[in-house]
Amino acid sequence: MTDRTCLSVVLAAGEGTRMKSAKPKVLHDIAGLSMVGHVLNAVAGAGGTAAAVVVGPGRDDVAAEARRLVPAATIHVQTERLGTAHAVLHAETELAKGYDDVIIAFGDTPLVRPETFGRLRQAVAAGAAVVALGFEAADPTGYGRLVIDQGELTGIVEHKDASLAEQLITLCNGGLMALAGAHALALLKQVGNGNAKGEYYLTDVVALARAAGLPTAVVVAPEEEVRGVNDRVQLAEVEAIAQGRLRAAAMRAGVTMTAPDTVFLSFDTVIGQDVVLEPHVVFGPGVSIDSDVSIRAYSHLAGCHVASGAVIGPFARIRPKSRIGEKVHIGNFVEVNRSVLAPKVEANHLAYLGDTTVGEGTNIGAGTITCNFDGADKHPTVIGRDVFVGSNSTLIAPLTIGDEVLIAAGSTITQNVEAGALAFGRPRQATIPERGAEKIRANKTRRAERKARGG
Repeated sequence: MTDRTCLSVVLAAGEGTRMKSAKPKVLHDIAGLSMVGHVLNAVAGAGGTAAAVVVGPGRDDVAAEARRLVPAATIHVQTERLGTAHAVLHAETELAKGYDDVIIAFGDTPLVRPETFGRLRQAVAAGAAVVALGFEAADPTGYGRLVIDQGELTGIVEHKDASLAEQLITLCNGGLMALAGAHALALLKQVGNGNAKGEYYLTDVVALARAAGLPTAVVVAPEEEVRGVNDRVQLAEVEAIAQGRLRAAAMRAGVTMTAPDTVFLSFDTVIGQDVVLEPHVVFGPGVSIDSDVSIRAYSHLAGCHVASGAVIGPFARIRPKSRIGEKVHIGNFVEVNRSVLAPKVEANHLAYLGDTTVGEGTNIGAGTITCNFDGADKHPTVIGRDVFVGSNSTLIAPLTIGDEVLIAAGSTITQNVEAGALAFGRPRQATIPERGAEKIRANKTRRAERKARGG
C-alpha cells in the first residue's frame, strides 16, 4: 500500500444542533482529541497521503483544527447541504488530481480504526471501484441494507425502501466508503437528485458503478466502529468505548490498573511497562510515563513526562510542561506546573512548584510554595541539589537557591541564597508566660456556657 496515493475526504460540515452546544459537533472531544481529529489520525494511520476537509460556512474553527493536525489539508466550504455526494464534490479540485484511492469519512464517526480504513484501501487495490463499509447490526431497523450477490455489492437500499426480504438483511451500511481514484470523480458527477428530498446521495455510486460494469465490494467492521455522535448521550457512549480500547491496550502492554473503569486516558498517552495506576487517575493529553512508575489514586496528569521509578500521588496534580525525574516522590496534594524535578527529589505533602527547577536529592517540605506570579508575569525559581526546604516556606520568585542550602521552616525567602548557607526569614518568636493557659481556660468556659444554653 505504500506505493499508492490516497486522498481522504472528511465531511465535517454538520452543525449537530442536538449537541446543544455553541461548538460544532466534530470539535467535541473523545479521549482528549476532537472527533474530526480522530478521523484524520485514523486515515493517516492507514497511509493517507492527503486530506480534504469539507466544512460548513463560517466554520474557521473546524478548519483550524484540521490544519493543526494535518497542516497540508485543503479546506472546502459547503454552503448548501444537499446530501453526502454533494458534500464530497466540494473537494473536486483534489479529486481531480488522480489519487489511487479515495476514502470518504465522516467527522462525527471517530471510532473507525486505521486497520479498517486500510482494508478499504486494500479492496480498492484489489480492483474494486466502489467499496462500502458495512456492519452486522444487532438491530438493523432504520439502517440502509447492503445487498450482496456472489460476493459483490449490488446495491444499498434504505430501510424505508426495502422489501420484506431486504429488511431481513442484517448487513447494514456504515456510511463510509472508498472509491478508486480513476473512477471517483466520474461516478460522483453522475449522482442525481431525483429523490424525495432532492439531495445527492453518496450511496448512489454503487448502482452507477454496477451500471458501468465496474466491480464493487464490501468491507465489514464491528458495529461499534461505525457509531456516529449526534448528542451528548452518544458522545458519552463513544467516550466509554474509546476508553475501553485505550485501557485494554495499556494493560496488554504491561500496565497494571487496579480499577480500570475509573482510569481515564488520552488518545496519545504513552505508558511504559510495570507502571501501576491506582483508582481514579486521569491523564490529559501529552503525557508520557516511563517504566516502573506508580501513579496513586486521584491524581491528574497532563502534558508532562514522568521518569522511571517515580511515585506520584495520591491526590497529586502534574500540569503541562513539567518533567519529573527518576525516583522522584510527589505526594498528597502537591501541584507541579511548568517545572523540572531532577532525580530523587521529594515533595511529599501540600506543596506548589510553579516555574521551578529543582536539583537532585532536594526535599521540599510540607506547605512550601513557589510564588511565581507577581500579578502580571511569571518568574522562575531555581533550587540546587541536596537542598532542604523546611515546612511552610514561601519562595518568592525570581529566586536562585544554591546547592546544599537549608531553609528554616516557616521562612519567606525573597533573596538569592548562596550554596551551603542556612537561610531563614521570619519574625522573632515572642513568649508571654501563662497567657496561653488563660486563653485555653477562657475558651473552655465559653464553650460550656454555650452548651448549657443549648447553643
